[in-house]
Amino acid sequence: MKFFIDTANINQIKEAASMGLLDGVTTNPSLVAKEGKNFYDLLNEIVQIVDGPISAEVVSTDYNGILKEAEELSKIHKNIVIKVPLIKEGIKAVKTLSSKGIKTNVTLCFSPTQALLAAKAGASYISPFVGRLDDISTNGMELIKQIVTIYKNYNFKTEVLVASIRHPLHVVEAALIGADVCTMPFDVIEKLFNHPLTQKGLENFLNDWKKLNQ
Repeated sequence: MKFFIDTANINQIKEAASMGLLDGVTTNPSLVAKEGKNFYDLLNEIVQIVDGPISAEVVSTDYNGILKEAEELSKIHKNIVIKVPLIKEGIKAVKTLSSKGIKTNVTLCFSPTQALLAAKAGASYISPFVGRLDDISTNGMELIKQIVTIYKNYNFKTEVLVASIRHPLHVVEAALIGADVCTMPFDVIEKLFNHPLTQKGLENFLNDWKKLNQ
């Protein structure tokens, strides 16, 4: 499974990259707004840190506007992936972009039918939001199971990128299902390391070593 970090914070991206586990980055307008930086300058910083897919989201909602933004963003670096909302105009744009060899990440997916449309349009990635579904008392991971099954049934090349991850169990469940990517906030990446028995065991080892006075 690939690990992406879901942030636009440069310090968090650098720290995650230093772990040697980071495969890519996803951003969105909300995350970029928190940083108070020019979007293009921010993307130029990110591509220097992470050698992997960097999702940059368009803000246009019409076909021509999406294509115009996508062409501008794709010029920044070969690793830029155009993030497009799962709406009719977005899917039309994805079809055109994929025919031009421009990678796309279709975002705000909440149903298997939406995921099927994105795959048929040639999306590079589909981003189902599991946490937001959980928030409305719907099983977000069940959606991941459905999408993975549908894509395998028809050998779609679109990668399942599990988004809106809230905790390590989401990551474990996504891995068991066979999703291709998990994108997660920095705090969730850190939590993946945590287990009380690991910390306790380490403390015991170090305390015993001190007793040897070496």
